Amino acid sequence: MVISSYGANFTQIIIDSILCNLLLAASCLLITNNMKYYLPQKERYWYVLIMSLVLSGIWVVVVKMALKLVFKSDQTYLLFLDKSIYIRYVIGFLMVGCMAMMSLLWYTLQEQQEANRRKEEAEQMTKDAELLKLRQQLQPHFLFNSLNSISALAGSQPEKARHMIQQLSDFLRGTLKRDEQQWVTLEEELHHLQLYLDIEKVRFGQRLQTDIRVEEDVKKMRIPSLLLQPIVENAIKFGLYDTIGNTIIV
Repeated sequence: MVISSYGANFTQIIIDSILCNLLLAASCLLITNNMKYYLPQKERYWYVLIMSLVLSGIWVVVVKMALKLVFKSDQTYLLFLDKSIYIRYVIGFLMVGCMAMMSLLWYTLQEQQEANRRKEEAEQMTKDAELLKLRQQLQPHFLFNSLNSISALAGSQPEKARHMIQQLSDFLRGTLKRDEQQWVTLEEELHHLQLYLDIEKVRFGQRLQTDIRVEEDVKKMRIPSLLLQPIVENAIKFGLYDTIGNTIIV
């Protein structure tokens, strides 16, 4: 409508609109790709303003040159083109600037989400490494204690020693199967813990008694594998090693 008020015909209006919008779309695409591969930090947001100003200026120059080539013999249109150059520049700057800000917000949000994802993965890897380290420390310690107990029982109580060997075999077989399981149900963990307690009861006899009470609705809850064994082991260590009486672990 603005162009037609200066006496431009329908063909000139269509060509002017298509050419300006295509070049403006190319400018917006260019600055969007620039933001994708170079995302300025907070202290360098002036970069977005400068890019928008420069790109808008380039867009106006290219549009003016292209339209002058197309309508080089139409003085009326060329006069309008010269007068509208500043308005075109402002419109181009607003469009390119808006696209730059939207791209900046979009890619900043994506970068933040990716950083959060990497942080969560790193934290999970740290937890897994700590759990693996705990397992590696726990298993040899428990194994050495069990072998010492079997050695002590072999001479005086060979039947108990054989029984303890069988229990230790079942426990270690279950442990090997669970090495790759980071999370297990509470029911599975308690079953594995019971094997451990059976071995310890051979070592300590009637001195060690346990009372395990679990509600049915929590048995399917998932917990880290081998989470309870260190707790029970410490309870046995501090509850039985320096005492001669019976101890009940609840």
